[in-house]
Amino acid sequence: MTDTDRQKQPASRVRTAKRTTTLGVGLGVLVMAGGLAACGDGAKKGAEASPSAPSASSSAAGPSATPSALPTPTVTAVPTDLRKVTCEYRKDDSGSPAKFVGFPPKKLSAQVIKATTMTIKTNLGAIVIDLAPGQTPCTVNSFAFLAKKNYFDNTVCHRLTTVQTNGLGLLQCGDPQAKGDAENPTDGTGGPGYLFNDENLGPQYTRGVVFMAQGGEDANSNGSQFAISFTDENAQLPQAYTPFGIVRKGMEIVDKIVKGGVKTARDGKDITSDEGGSNAPKIRVLIKDLTVS
Repeated sequence: MTDTDRQKQPASRVRTAKRTTTLGVGLGVLVMAGGLAACGDGAKKGAEASPSAPSASSSAAGPSATPSALPTPTVTAVPTDLRKVTCEYRKDDSGSPAKFVGFPPKKLSAQVIKATTMTIKTNLGAIVIDLAPGQTPCTVNSFAFLAKKNYFDNTVCHRLTTVQTNGLGLLQCGDPQAKGDAENPTDGTGGPGYLFNDENLGPQYTRGVVFMAQGGEDANSNGSQFAISFTDENAQLPQAYTPFGIVRKGMEIVDKIVKGGVKTARDGKDITSDEGGSNAPKIRVLIKDLTVS
């Protein structure tokens, strides 16, 4: 997949094939229009290595990034009154695997409006993320809804990319059906059975930034998958994915996962394709609980 025409895709595009939720290619500090600024251990250090050349074994499900000029951001409007925000969640007709627990409410509750933190409790410890509901109200609303439904409980982070393997540094989670073993060809295709539009486009994906993951050619197709950036090399990504928070505590856990390396299929074959599949972290990452407060 490429991201050349990503933002030209209409929100109402009908998808008849399974969606692979991966990230394509395209530095700075995350500033959400007065909401979040880079803070905590997530923003303290950037990558020390220069951008690497693409891996010869890269595929559409794990695209390699190449250095490029930073594109001019397309900044989305920030709501002035969250009580008046109406979120639209539409059925995912792509045929992708879904764990459907209902649609989030269209209007934000007082709890969502006041939400400041998302905590991911994993088998390796807790990752605490500062949220920006003022800039990404429908994204935070979706996470709050799914969290209450225990949607993320006992799911795994299925994808790990490093600068050395893909030119990007991301830990990707949120696929409820993923096995995270680098053997499952449908890893990266699962979602909540609904989609919603992009928000807060413009900020850049530096170390510690947490943002929504979606297919490179599928604008406005957010579901439940998200990625944690662990390197400033992700400046190569186009500003086309919804950044909704920044890690305040727990980046050392992500660094440990990265240090453990990337797991590939046992037979050495690359299972990644347009239909799914992903290289996984060798250190298994199990989400025990996810809460928004």
